[in-house]
Amino acid sequence: MLNKLFGSRTAELVLYYLCVYEKGYPTKIAQVFGLSLNMVQNQLIKFEDAGILVSFLEGRTRVFRWNPRYPFLSELKALLEKALDYLPDSERSKYFKERTRPRRTGKPI
Repeated sequence: MLNKLFGSRTAELVLYYLCVYEKGYPTKIAQVFGLSLNMVQNQLIKFEDAGILVSFLEGRTRVFRWNPRYPFLSELKALLEKALDYLPDSERSKYFKERTRPRRTGKPI
């Protein structure tokens, strides 16, 4: 939907992922959407160079998240959230229903 605005489908998907999960690393994002790792890495680096994202190390993994100092961050997030609302339910459930925290200890399976 926003791929023409952002220049590519990869850019759109990377931003959707960050909108939903707030942070992510290239390998995981590439796996979720079935994209090549190199395409995702290049896109994340472009966003970091533009000041939209910042990266940091968690162990040996480079993780990207929103740059809180980016002047248009709230507007960008609002645009992405609105675009996510228009995604078909099948696509939204396919990509964005992942559990992000561990199961509670002792909880029955």
